[in-house]
Amino acid sequence: MRTEPGLAQGWCALSALHDRIEAHIERALQAGHGLSVREYSVLNVLSQQHDGDGGHFRMNELADAVVLSQSATTRLVNRLEDRGLLTRYLCPTDRRGIYTDVTDAGRRLLSEARPTNETALREALDLAERRPELAPLVAAVRTLQARPTPTGPSTLT
Repeated sequence: MRTEPGLAQGWCALSALHDRIEAHIERALQAGHGLSVREYSVLNVLSQQHDGDGGHFRMNELADAVVLSQSATTRLVNRLEDRGLLTRYLCPTDRRGIYTDVTDAGRRLLSEARPTNETALREALDLAERRPELAPLVAAVRTLQARPTPTGPSTLT
């Protein structure tokens, strides 16, 4: 098997970019809104399921959407539910299924936090762009930002 050191270096750079962005956004969201990046992501993903009443996710779908284990997602949802930002209810057609949905308070907090998230993301990308090993990745992220997705807005912001 042939080794590809460039592949490993690219992965390390991608991981470093992710960690830098996440840490920068985390500080901003915590300071301004008392939210973690993961909490923001859950609220954001769930809020995008709405076109009126009834937008929701099953817990396993939510776990997949935010890239967490089901147990970590359950703990996160518990915390957000305790704060009145999410609600859970039984699926009316399958009593085994549990849906998760954003409350009005959760939508308000998300609306207040969204500009903070976007500003922190731009700042983190601007800072990372100054590092030669990260600049190509930042350029790729900015290119992705300019493209519309076939399924609507990205769930990552």
